[in-house]
Amino acid sequence: MSSQKATISDRIQEKLDALTRAERQLALSILENYPASGLGPLASLAKDAQVSVPTVARMVQKLGYKGYPDFQAELREELRAKAKDPIAKHDTWAEAAPSEHLLNRFTDAVIDNIRLTLGQINPEEFDRACALIADQSNHLFVVGGRITHTLAEYFFMHMQVIRSNLTHVQSTSNTWPHYLLNAQEGDVFVIFDVRRYENNTLKLAEMAHARGARIILFTDQWRSPVHHLADVSLSCRIIVPSAWDSSATTMLLVETMIAAVQDLNWDETKERMEALEVMFDQTKLFRKFT
Repeated sequence: MSSQKATISDRIQEKLDALTRAERQLALSILENYPASGLGPLASLAKDAQVSVPTVARMVQKLGYKGYPDFQAELREELRAKAKDPIAKHDTWAEAAPSEHLLNRFTDAVIDNIRLTLGQINPEEFDRACALIADQSNHLFVVGGRITHTLAEYFFMHMQVIRSNLTHVQSTSNTWPHYLLNAQEGDVFVIFDVRRYENNTLKLAEMAHARGARIILFTDQWRSPVHHLADVSLSCRIIVPSAWDSSATTMLLVETMIAAVQDLNWDETKERMEALEVMFDQTKLFRKFT
């Protein structure tokens, strides 16, 4: 893991599965607007999360703090440290736009998402996921949902070039049980599931797990229920100033994983790329300018 001091967000993520239902509701409320959500009075935090004041006090202690004042003190320390970051919050990313312009506010949020996500991902777990995907002795299934099918399709298309023995499954299709007929013990399912978590995706994961398949999950900071079944779970922060969640951090991890698996299988990948280019030439799929 990162050698940096664990943040409050890190602590919440580590304890999430051990919290009661009310405490988990509180934790997710804090993460929703982290770190600003913890700066107000205890009673305000409880009201915003729709939990009791004692629930806040209990969860703060579970996170390792003596009380709410200690929790807030560390949160403010995080904010001070963050203000010293070379990439300051008030930097103007688009020089032609004012700092409060959506271009800059959105970019700030994405950069925060990337920084916080990478701070929580274990590189060894990421490498293990890449090794599972690169192993062509087992079938690879790629699963997307209503929104995440675009990420799944992008990942699948690149895997088609890198390796053989794979299938693209859409959990939104009523034919996905057909694909499970071919799933065997040791096969690998790469599943994308972010809020709002899809019942079909969870059921597919449960059935694949029951057949002995291994699951690599791309999810958000609150984590899909599928993570209980996953061999490797990669949580990405997705909050941005929009009615829609952001896929930017997830795409970063997807593209990094594509590069890693490509390197692990480079000899075969190179041969497949060369063969594909010959096919492109034969079909005249792309224009040539030379």
